[in-house]
Amino acid sequence: MHRSGNAGNASNSARPRKEKRFTYVLHDADDTKHSAGVNCLAVLNPSKLDKSSYLFTGSRDGTLKRWELNEDGATCSASFESHLDWVNDAVLVGGNTLISCSSDTTVKAWDCFSKGSCSRTFRQHTDYVICLATAGKNGNIVASAGLGGEVFIWDIEAALAPLTKSSEAADENCPSGTNGSGNSLAVTCLRTIGSSNNISLQSNLPQGYVPISARGHKESVYALAMNDTGNLLVSGGTEKAVRVWDSRSGSKMMKLRGHTDNIRALLLDSTGRLFCLSGSSDSMIRLWDLGQQRCVHSYAVHTDSVWALASSPNFSHVYSGGRDLSLYITDLATRESILLCTKDYPIQQLAMHDDGIWVATTDSSVHRWSVEGQNPQKLFQSGGSFVSGNLSFSRTRISLEGSTPVPLFSEPTLSIDGIPGIVQYEILNNKRHVLTKDNADFVKLWEITRGVVIKDYGQVSFEKKKEELFEMISIPAWFTVDSRLGNLSVHLDTPQCFSAEMYSVDLNITEKAVDEKFNLARETLKGLLAHWLSKKKHTNGSQDGEIPSAAQNITISKVEVDGAPKNDGAVYPPFEFSTTSPPSIITEGSHNGPWRKKITKMDGSEDEKDLPGWVLECILHNQLPPREHTKCSFFLQPYEGSTIRSMTQGKLSAPRILKIHKVFSYVTEKLVLGTPLDSLCSDETFSLGQKPSVEILCNNQVLKPNTSLATVLAYIWKKPEDLVLSYRIVPGR
Repeated sequence: MHRSGNAGNASNSARPRKEKRFTYVLHDADDTKHSAGVNCLAVLNPSKLDKSSYLFTGSRDGTLKRWELNEDGATCSASFESHLDWVNDAVLVGGNTLISCSSDTTVKAWDCFSKGSCSRTFRQHTDYVICLATAGKNGNIVASAGLGGEVFIWDIEAALAPLTKSSEAADENCPSGTNGSGNSLAVTCLRTIGSSNNISLQSNLPQGYVPISARGHKESVYALAMNDTGNLLVSGGTEKAVRVWDSRSGSKMMKLRGHTDNIRALLLDSTGRLFCLSGSSDSMIRLWDLGQQRCVHSYAVHTDSVWALASSPNFSHVYSGGRDLSLYITDLATRESILLCTKDYPIQQLAMHDDGIWVATTDSSVHRWSVEGQNPQKLFQSGGSFVSGNLSFSRTRISLEGSTPVPLFSEPTLSIDGIPGIVQYEILNNKRHVLTKDNADFVKLWEITRGVVIKDYGQVSFEKKKEELFEMISIPAWFTVDSRLGNLSVHLDTPQCFSAEMYSVDLNITEKAVDEKFNLARETLKGLLAHWLSKKKHTNGSQDGEIPSAAQNITISKVEVDGAPKNDGAVYPPFEFSTTSPPSIITEGSHNGPWRKKITKMDGSEDEKDLPGWVLECILHNQLPPREHTKCSFFLQPYEGSTIRSMTQGKLSAPRILKIHKVFSYVTEKLVLGTPLDSLCSDETFSLGQKPSVEILCNNQVLKPNTSLATVLAYIWKKPEDLVLSYRIVPGR
């Protein structure tokens, strides 16, 4: 401890730019299962070379999964992880390419049969990408749209064309596409779709491939559909109108009005006829004749928003689901409808598969129902049908009158179970533990510095458990969390993340002296990147993990070398992350854009282009940015009414994590031994087995030896002024 005029670090310079965030996502239990609602489905039927059927699912947990289907069930054969946010839609093109879109504003291409490698990332959109559409017979064409109102039509063959070295050199920073590793890619030429679907070669464009833009939407787009030949595109969204486009040129053909709320689902007749089905938040399904440019039928089947549509092969029947948790089939000619099943969650998307239909909901599980997909008329032979009205209130009125239809099916024929997603969380005062509750009401305690569940309390009251776990302890908030992906996402932002320190004795690190300080963020980063650093050392033949010459020119804000040993690369037990259920990293460096990858998938090649500079400085050079408010100024004076002389003439300063037993030592040696101490940060420790001859008080409350100055400030002093501690002799000691 030393005398000072003020507390905290003197350096308070403004940062010249916003530093990149470092996020890690924790995974619990079986990572082959989704942990959040499933937004999209895509079925790949057997081929001559592969007799298996596959189901692709995209989830709000940010991943896609490939399921190999068989009579007994489904097996997850690959997980596709690269999106940073919800996966909103996915389509299959060309037999071996999966296209997905996400709330991270990107469209990604994947090799269907890979182990999860991303072929290319396209960053054309400016807002969440919500929906995709593809042509059944011309599988080379894909459309994408989202909340920005943009509608893009992609020639996938051109977009995924191999690059020449000259084109890569022309524009290394191409914003429109990146490969699976995040490396920016330029395409040699722009190729547009001609009237006969032939591809015409354009002049070299350094900015890379540019898709056709269908301009006209002024608001968000929620739904797309494309005909089999790929020359007709329909779109709908918050404008409540169905827009029809020539997808070969992006030109507008017509606008169809009739819905009174957002359009959420669209479907074109796959037989080649100019019919279109639309589902809306007004609870209505409408059938449009695009040749006549008018609505020819409306169906009041649902009691709430219609979010998903699928049709029989000949477009005679429509399957529909939505916010009312119900799946219906409707005969488009007779208007008869049957309630097939009811779910516990709103239905997001439908996908036909032979005689069944896959149903995705806001739950993490998906189910297959047997619905006579090839001959749906059989379903009506069992009775229980009703004639849908043509006014939205008609079904609502029937429901209110108690004549709700009875579901035809009670159990699905096949289920792919997910795991419950986290819906509530609380960061505990020790700033290492987070209490969570999932949507099955299970309460768990996570240790975020190791990424593991340390206690599963079962289905108990979250609020009561939070009260039970309360500790009167104050540690700076060095991280933030959210559960948007159904898992815990832990966010580290510099320099705030480096504000928390703890002593080795409090972390149970027996290898170090009891009063050695550990920065929680630095040790956590070391644990997360231990695999990467090991790979990097092996690749570079380096023994100390130094940045190779290509990365030596990192420019960082003013840094300070922390007190820990320069090359202490050891990962201590409180910071060891699991390799069986490893967390995923979401971050970005100076060049390649944001990316997501499991820590065990990092190969050591990631450098300053991929990782934030401040992370590299911390891990490789043990350098931390200047930190504020790490020290505490306080007055130390005799207790009121005491005859003990005052030992200090001014304020004292010490680390906020300093324990009160250090103040005991200071006062005892000053008074009893008469030997001054220059600092409370001395390596000497006070033996808690010996009764001190003095008591330290704050606001007339005797302080416990293991209480930190920060805790005293937060829970006992509770004033903006400098802390005042007092001391007194304990009688009889």
